[in-house]
Amino acid sequence: MSPNTSMKKAQLADATLNDPRWATVKARSTEADGNFYYGVRTTGVYCRPSCVARPARPENVSFYRTREEAEQAGLRPCKRCQPDRPTLAEQYTAKVTQACRIIEGTENIPILDVLARQAGMSTYHFHRVFKQVTGLMPRQYALVQRERKVRDELGRGGSVTGAIFDAGYSSNSRFYEKSNKILGMTPTRYRAGGIDTKIRFAIGECSLGSILVAQSDRGICAILLGEDAEKLVRDLQDSFPRADLIGGDADYEQLVAQVVGFIEAPGIGLDLPLDVRGTSFQQRVWQALCEIPVGQTVSYTDIARRIGSPRAVRAVAQACAANRLAVAIPCHRVVRNDGALADYRWGVERKRSLLEKEAGEEVQA
Repeated sequence: MSPNTSMKKAQLADATLNDPRWATVKARSTEADGNFYYGVRTTGVYCRPSCVARPARPENVSFYRTREEAEQAGLRPCKRCQPDRPTLAEQYTAKVTQACRIIEGTENIPILDVLARQAGMSTYHFHRVFKQVTGLMPRQYALVQRERKVRDELGRGGSVTGAIFDAGYSSNSRFYEKSNKILGMTPTRYRAGGIDTKIRFAIGECSLGSILVAQSDRGICAILLGEDAEKLVRDLQDSFPRADLIGGDADYEQLVAQVVGFIEAPGIGLDLPLDVRGTSFQQRVWQALCEIPVGQTVSYTDIARRIGSPRAVRAVAQACAANRLAVAIPCHRVVRNDGALADYRWGVERKRSLLEKEAGEEVQA
């Protein structure tokens, strides 16, 4: 072998070894499948990162963003990992998506065995795969769809009884047992857009800007932050379009002052009843948020694991974004996996300020 050939091979090997994708190939990471492909010059094939074939020498490897790029380079798909076909994860996702459409289109909760047979999988395997893909068990997913159907039907002004039975509940009593948690009020009031629901509110100022605190007869139902006080009132009106909004008096403003004090010094806690309204999944996420100690942060992935739905990271983020009780339900304590601040309903700078306050209190303690 000539010195020039040896030098060229060494350069090719260094380029591969210094590429972070090589470590992924060595680890046979299934998570990287679909993100890129690698080709082997000596065999003329291209593979997925997870291919179980014997690893090629680094000087013979090239990386490609797509299958098309690899094939344009004259490579053919590997017969072992079949990179030109859907991945196993993609096949599972397609089957679970089909099962979700079946659940959404039926009034009664489908039998697990039936869903598994339609997916061509064993009951145990289907149950495990469904939870991996959606973050929920099939029955939990069905219950969430029921709750959505009831809210949608009541929002259109349909009859309460019709909405309950159309959603698949076998009796009024079963739904009424948890209607307050799902809707935040009786179904009749929800259908009327919150009419006859009295909500007192007041606006104050804190280090984070304007703050609106609203209270129903069940407890604090909204803590909103922003720069524009009028916009905060409009947000409250949008949430309760036909509720009777009542400006707070001097006594109520003392409650606002208590909430402001909690924002400025989170360590003192907020000893006030909360009117927490949301789906069953949102309730689970919000409960997990309330268990995060002051001065600590966790990731969306951590929260998903804590509620028993490790794959539901995106749904956890959506539940955080739907939270109307700023600071009381501390969604500001959730960050990305790398520790970076993720989006926050009331602005990333407010999130940073809240975390700095809490960190300062921890140091003093």
